Amino acid sequence: MFISVFDIFKLGIGPSSSHTMGPMVAAARFLDALRHNERIPGAGDMAGVSVSLHGSLAWTGKGHHTDRAVILGLLGELPETMDPERGDALIAKLKASGRLDPEGLPPLAFNPETDLHFDFGPPLEQHANGMVFRAVDGAGNPYLTISYFSVGGGFVVTEAELTAEQGTSLSDQKRALGYPYPFGSAEQMLAMGKRAGLTIAQMKRANEEAHGEDGLDAGLDGLADAMMDCIDRGFTQEGTLPGGLNVKRRAKKLHDDLTAQRYSNRNAPHVVNDWISAYAMAVNEENAAGGRVVTSPTNGAAGTLPAVLRYWRDHMADEVTDEKRRDFLLTAAAIGGLIKANASISGAEVGCQGEVGSAAAMAAAGLCAALGGANEQVENAAEIALEHHLGMTCDPAKGLVQVPCIERNAMGAIKAVSAASLALRSDGEHILPLDNCIRVMLQTGRDMDSRYKETSQGGIAVNLPEC
Repeated sequence: MFISVFDIFKLGIGPSSSHTMGPMVAAARFLDALRHNERIPGAGDMAGVSVSLHGSLAWTGKGHHTDRAVILGLLGELPETMDPERGDALIAKLKASGRLDPEGLPPLAFNPETDLHFDFGPPLEQHANGMVFRAVDGAGNPYLTISYFSVGGGFVVTEAELTAEQGTSLSDQKRALGYPYPFGSAEQMLAMGKRAGLTIAQMKRANEEAHGEDGLDAGLDGLADAMMDCIDRGFTQEGTLPGGLNVKRRAKKLHDDLTAQRYSNRNAPHVVNDWISAYAMAVNEENAAGGRVVTSPTNGAAGTLPAVLRYWRDHMADEVTDEKRRDFLLTAAAIGGLIKANASISGAEVGCQGEVGSAAAMAAAGLCAALGGANEQVENAAEIALEHHLGMTCDPAKGLVQVPCIERNAMGAIKAVSAASLALRSDGEHILPLDNCIRVMLQTGRDMDSRYKETSQGGIAVNLPEC
């Protein structure tokens, strides 16, 4: 699978790419399988559907709105086009009828109260985010059963697809498909760039164009605009976030204070960190409220990279061009693709080091490239940012993408800017290569207790006072 810039960055709805967007996409894929007349031999006509959620999807599914996402996906909604304001009405209509009316299929019985099951037993063997979709015929006999796995960032795979990806390296996949720069590791990326005399962004662009991405620049500009629009929306909203933690939105007040220069030490250099934090928090408050965000590379980490992009745009105005902004995103996507292919961006699989850690690495690389860093400095920036997130757990209180997630994005953005700055002040030589750092992240995630991997059974999630 070629990991495009539009795979790493995609429009969706909050609060989670793996627990909200992924299950919605899985539901849509299951309906497509039914439309293609896939069935168990001997089954009668399809008559009903049921779904079971496993592992982290069960443990934190309510907080992440996984049940709503599955229902809306079965109703034909997709993350990139759904209007979040319509969700409640669609679900209420389904509960009243107990019937799905998918386009191109006969009516299917589905009662969310009895046909959507949270399984709190052992997770499915293949991945912590597993779900099983089942269709039955009129007699209740199996018609079709498919297991899907939401592997982070809105990516959804079947068991066969997951096995195929794990058995083939990213460079082999790219080479087989004829991409001009089939790097599957940072080492290969640097070597190819040196031989060709190209930047990481230029190689990523060539691969995207070979992949057949029409309107690449327009697509990149659209992503950047969507990120900035999300920040701007976040700066207009007040009140308490949904879910029961009673977390108050803070981005608007922080932005208003900074704009009005209410701080007596407003000229102190560290105040720029407050701006970066405001940008990140605006996005993640929108995400927590179920609003529209761009996976960067996940929803839970959606604020880190846009905050750094906004910081570059608004605080380095003399250096901003459309070309550099596109290079920022292309470079960040190249790094994100390496991390996803060689480790994970799923909090349920490796903890938040795979989410905010990956986002910080991508943002650091993008900023370094936009500021004119050489390929070696870009790789160094990504490594510094990722290295200093190693071991970070995913422990959302009440399964909500709020505490500690919102502030964690702000800190990740600040680390990303610092990492890019450090790398630019060096020659790119460093002790720990990015490839090794990615490998450490994966190993650490595998060794991490499941209580600290998006199950809300450990860490901060179980150490808050009762409200």
